[in-house]
Amino acid sequence: MAEALPRSPLAQPLPTLVPVAGVRLGAIAAQIRYKDRPDLMMMTFAPETTVAGVFTRSKCPGAPIDWSRAALAQGKARALVVNSGNANVFTGRAGILATQITAASAARVAQCAATDVFLASTGVIGEPLDAERISAAMPALHDRLSADGWEDAARAIMTTDTFPKAAIRKTRIGDTEITLQGIAKGSGMIAPDMATMLGFVATDASLPNEVLQSLLSRGCNRSFNAITVDSDMSTSDMVLLFATGQAGNTPVTSAEDPALAAFREALDSLLLELALMVVRDGEGASKLFSVRVTGAVSDDSAKRIALAIGNSPLVKTAIAGEDANWGRIVMAVGKSGEAANRDTLSIAIGGTWIARQGTVVDGYDETPVVAHMKGDEIDIMVDLGLANGHARIWSCDLTHGYIDINGSYRS
Repeated sequence: MAEALPRSPLAQPLPTLVPVAGVRLGAIAAQIRYKDRPDLMMMTFAPETTVAGVFTRSKCPGAPIDWSRAALAQGKARALVVNSGNANVFTGRAGILATQITAASAARVAQCAATDVFLASTGVIGEPLDAERISAAMPALHDRLSADGWEDAARAIMTTDTFPKAAIRKTRIGDTEITLQGIAKGSGMIAPDMATMLGFVATDASLPNEVLQSLLSRGCNRSFNAITVDSDMSTSDMVLLFATGQAGNTPVTSAEDPALAAFREALDSLLLELALMVVRDGEGASKLFSVRVTGAVSDDSAKRIALAIGNSPLVKTAIAGEDANWGRIVMAVGKSGEAANRDTLSIAIGGTWIARQGTVVDGYDETPVVAHMKGDEIDIMVDLGLANGHARIWSCDLTHGYIDINGSYRS
């Protein structure tokens, strides 16, 4: 399906990707669901590579989520295996067995313990995963791994994605140059906590897994947990961050260490770039929009209000139709269940204030708002006028393309 869909009008080109010391990766066509296209990806990591992870909060997670959560407890990683086309979700004992077979086959070729192997799957729910095909393909896949296999890996994890997603940052820890590079997939079933997306980031930095986990959790809250396409939480999402230690930087023991300031900033911006690519590739999307909420009673309340706006079908279709219907924003604020006061509410689109403190701005001219709505990126600003809580989320419009894609997903 990923090859048949037209490329998103919001697509971004792949950056020039570079090797990350201590990482080898690649992809192969294992014929899991898609025919004659890469659908199995593997990464291997240098010994003593540390790892952090953030996972879906779905109460119906896939078997690979359970496997990788358990592997994360050890804080070390030697390999990652990802298949597309089959999510290995709601598959009972067969799903558990599939993870065991996959991890064991990866461990054999990577010469490590199965518990050092991380797994992820994405695709159709409820169909048994043929792990024997994965196992059979593993030796050939391992033989083709290289330091330059990033683009192949990014393409192999795509499902309804219309373009591969990757980002890179160069930064420093102290006097040591550090590389951060990551890939992601995601297009539909996208909502915070997390989205139907997979993200895998590697760095050559030397960082303890506790520090990595703190950095990743904070970064995801501002990126992957601040996006929505359709409000539907996936069973399969995860973001993993691997640190190979090959850069040899000065040891760091706390995520708050001043020496990590530049690294934190680079990681946060890389995660946000990948997350926004997921929204740009939202199924059927033609516009990206952000919602900034200020003046809320708390940051959490602001985020819930922002998501009520970002998930509203009426707001999303108005944006698709380039209709400056700001009344739908008022509606979404009111339905959120959060503290709000009609008489202190202010709304702006594209930097133009439409309403201030519960009433339309005197002499309001819709012309610049209409012009803004015709662009590819729309900015919505809501000020509740209650306190100091604030948040920002990103979403996309809702077009008939979303129905076309999801109405035929299994066929």
